[in-house]
Amino acid sequence: MRASFGCIRGARAGGVADAGVMRLDSGDGLGGSGAADGGMPVGGAGGGRGAGGFLREVRDAVTPRSALLVLGVLALGVLFIASYAGAFHSPKPKDIPFGVVAPAQVRGEVVGRLDGLRGSPLSARAVASREAAAGQIRDRELDGALVVDQRGQQDVLLVASGGGQSLADAVERVVASAEEAQGRNVRTVDVAAADSGDARGLSAFYLVVGWCVGGYLCAAILAVSYGARPASPRRAVIRLGVLVLYAIALGVLGAVVIGPVLGALPGSVAGLAALGALVVCAAGATTFAFQGMLGVVGIGVTVLVIVIAGNPSAGGAYPYPLLPPFWRELGPALIPGAGTWTARSIAYFGGRAMTGPLLVLAAWAVGGAVLTLLFARVRASDAQRPV
Repeated sequence: MRASFGCIRGARAGGVADAGVMRLDSGDGLGGSGAADGGMPVGGAGGGRGAGGFLREVRDAVTPRSALLVLGVLALGVLFIASYAGAFHSPKPKDIPFGVVAPAQVRGEVVGRLDGLRGSPLSARAVASREAAAGQIRDRELDGALVVDQRGQQDVLLVASGGGQSLADAVERVVASAEEAQGRNVRTVDVAAADSGDARGLSAFYLVVGWCVGGYLCAAILAVSYGARPASPRRAVIRLGVLVLYAIALGVLGAVVIGPVLGALPGSVAGLAALGALVVCAAGATTFAFQGMLGVVGIGVTVLVIVIAGNPSAGGAYPYPLLPPFWRELGPALIPGAGTWTARSIAYFGGRAMTGPLLVLAAWAVGGAVLTLLFARVRASDAQRPV
């Protein structure tokens, strides 16, 4: 108001107010450069107000809620490091299902010797014939088998690198060492070999990881665009419908890219595409369910379950018998583990041993969808309840 009074004084003097009179003092709330408008404070006293204003701005920018979210992300980062390093830093074979084909007079001795190796790398059992052992390997009941030739010094080791090259290598090392200790040698035969374009047998794992990432990113993007929690059951149904269409598209595209385009994974394209649609639906519906329960925090919980816990325990880089006990037991129950096992079965084992993993994936997909609808109904009921 001091500028206005200056104009009045200028008018009374019969002149026009000069620039000096029209100056707006700092801190008057109408303009200028005081701390009130975020400008540089004038004078020594303004410096204190500027520091206080900065602290207030920090408090406004970093709310308690955002601080908790940052701490949550920090925890996820630490858990990511702990989970991946814990699973992969020192792989050791443990109780690998292993068959022994040997003459009756030495069968018990060979089984006992292999089963009693230090650290228990093998869980050995007798098998009637080489053909039966190869059949059990293709059925994914065994991960290897030793066929003893009592007439000579060389035995035959059956493995399946399609189930994971690192596992086949581990079986070969363990058996070769045990045979060497008996003055014998071994020749390896791969009865379900990984494709030449599938380095280390990892293509199935990478394919499933891509499907999982696509599933939870689709759900997360819908949450960012329209809110983490659906406003009504009808909105939840719409989101689930969009997810199904997206899952079919990503499943087909993933199967085509990994197979015909790159030649990285053999097997039925249609079978892999159907698996992909189920994996994407499972990951997306799980994300929807966690969002419906926890809001935006649910995305972090999804990352914890699928990425931090699921990927290291999936049996991709190191199949289950090479993982520490926690990850070995956890992996088959999670989406990446069930998906990776099924993709390898389609590619290398004629679709065998898939019932259990498919039921796991279906449980995640159906359970996530049901919980999404349930939380949406609860939210709609709360919104209609009179205050």
